[in-house]
Amino acid sequence: MGKSLEDIFRRLFDHFGPQKWWPAESQFEVIVGAILTQNTSWKKVERAIYLLKQEDRLSMEEIHKIDEESLGILIKSCGFFRQKAKRLKDFVNHIFIEWGGSLEDFLNQPMEILRSNLLRIKGIGQETADSIILYAAHKPSFVVDRYTHRIMFRHGYTSQRYRYETLRSLFMSELPKDVYLFQEYHALFVRLGKEYCGKIPRCHGCPLQEDVI
Repeated sequence: MGKSLEDIFRRLFDHFGPQKWWPAESQFEVIVGAILTQNTSWKKVERAIYLLKQEDRLSMEEIHKIDEESLGILIKSCGFFRQKAKRLKDFVNHIFIEWGGSLEDFLNQPMEILRSNLLRIKGIGQETADSIILYAAHKPSFVVDRYTHRIMFRHGYTSQRYRYETLRSLFMSELPKDVYLFQEYHALFVRLGKEYCGKIPRCHGCPLQEDVI
């Protein structure tokens, strides 16, 4: 399979340096960002989060109180805003109904139980669930996204057919269970994907160039 996953991480880290991702001021802000970033760019999510902060709505209590239509207006910049407003409301309602409004208690569950419970919430898929676990709960669940699959396929680690759990399991089994490592690795893959490994690869200067297939 070429270089080990730890070798790949070291090469990316040496090339790009620490990414210090996810940018947020609270656990809840991480969760909001993870839901809003589905099928859109982070720049558009930043605009939505900025407006939520300006209107003093970026809290569990405020999202719980606001109606979906008003919430949708505030997050309109990130696309699919009606659907995402419902997803935010569904998540917050789950915490209030099932956990007495305690996000801390919800996130403090053992990792696999937390992941299972997240996936039961409508609108929370695998990537969103793992993002919440890794960046909000600070538990070592590796996040897989389109950049991860594209890079790993081009370097011979996975088949062309995208299987989220198969690829996640590879990282979970081959790497130390370390939150910082998983956060930086995910962020470095995003950086590599944006700068070099797009739909049309730009291999010149890529820190993994010698391994490309």
